[in-house]
Amino acid sequence: MQTSKQILIIGKVWPEPTSSAAGTRMVQLIHHFIEKGDKLTFASSANESAHQEDLSKLDISFTSIQLNDHSFNEFIKELNPQVVIFDRFMTEEQFAWRVMEECPSALRILNTEDLHFLREARHTALKRNQSLNLDVLRTELQLRELASIYRSDFSLMVSDFEVNLLHSAYGIPKEKLVHLPIYAQEVYFDQLPFEERADFIFIGNFRHEPNWDAVRYLKSAIWPLIRKKLPKAKLTIYGAYCGEKVHQLTNEREGFLVRGRADDALDVVSKSRVSLAPLRFGAGIKGKLLESMIVGTPSVTSQIGSEGMTDGLWNGFIEDDSKVFAEKAVELYTNKAIWTSAQKNGFELMEQRFSKSAFDEVLKETLDVLSDLETHRNKSLVSLILQRESHQASRYMSIWIEEKKRNGRGGS
Repeated sequence: MQTSKQILIIGKVWPEPTSSAAGTRMVQLIHHFIEKGDKLTFASSANESAHQEDLSKLDISFTSIQLNDHSFNEFIKELNPQVVIFDRFMTEEQFAWRVMEECPSALRILNTEDLHFLREARHTALKRNQSLNLDVLRTELQLRELASIYRSDFSLMVSDFEVNLLHSAYGIPKEKLVHLPIYAQEVYFDQLPFEERADFIFIGNFRHEPNWDAVRYLKSAIWPLIRKKLPKAKLTIYGAYCGEKVHQLTNEREGFLVRGRADDALDVVSKSRVSLAPLRFGAGIKGKLLESMIVGTPSVTSQIGSEGMTDGLWNGFIEDDSKVFAEKAVELYTNKAIWTSAQKNGFELMEQRFSKSAFDEVLKETLDVLSDLETHRNKSLVSLILQRESHQASRYMSIWIEEKKRNGRGGS
């Protein structure tokens, strides 16, 4: 009989599955532990959001915690979790040293979502119109994130590209890296056929800079080429946190329509004929493209858009050149045979790479290391060194900030 575990997830934010792939991923983790009968607590120092998941409807505990505050030590000492999951490396920096002090035998897992330093480096290279050489890349963000990955017992990675990058370029042992992509959720409505679908769609969270760049790129370089061939077609832009700057791109005459947040992303994507995602920088895997596969909507994206999601098979086309991208979008939109074949490819990809059963099995195997955690930790001397030295630095900085707050001199 499987013994239930006490699990603590420390969220960078409260999960918003209707706003981002990161929110979907977090809710999937939560449901996994509920289904396994584990005792789960979700904690975050972030402000609550109007769009966050209603955790009160789930069989878990949840609580707010404070940054740079000894109350967290008291909280975690009483909870005494066997597993602690840190949502992104900034959370690990803030809280992992306190976890180590109070619960040294707890398994510490970093949920990366994507490699922040990779996304930032690609953005910088794009703005400077330069190629990116990851072999010589050295930034403060990169060093912080790599240190966090080294310190953690495991890191959950959504992209196998990033697993291979961390191992080959930065020497992080493969046994510390867990490839755990978002899984494809089941849908409970019929797929609309080619003839009953219309128009193009882009969907994405506009707090995420790659999405804002992609929409501007669509507007300036790609959509005009598509409209020349399909003068009656429309492109609808959906996304959470869609501010005035995005809405100002709306042009009814050009068929470029910004609609903002979608109440049901899968529903609006399922009614579109083709999904467009010309992402020019970013990291991780793209929830919008997995959603397109789930509802049978073929897509055209970039190399970065498809990264970590395929070994060649795609539910449409992968193109970086704006002219070819537009040509392939028109071809996919107008040719039923190509569209149907692309849709089938998407269904195959979901089964091969994004199944819930694989997700559950990988997480189970990861937590099995609890039976001999010391052996796992002793395999990496670098990890042991960073746990000691980096956490000491974080500890002293946090205590200093805590003292400033206590004495009324500010700090956060």
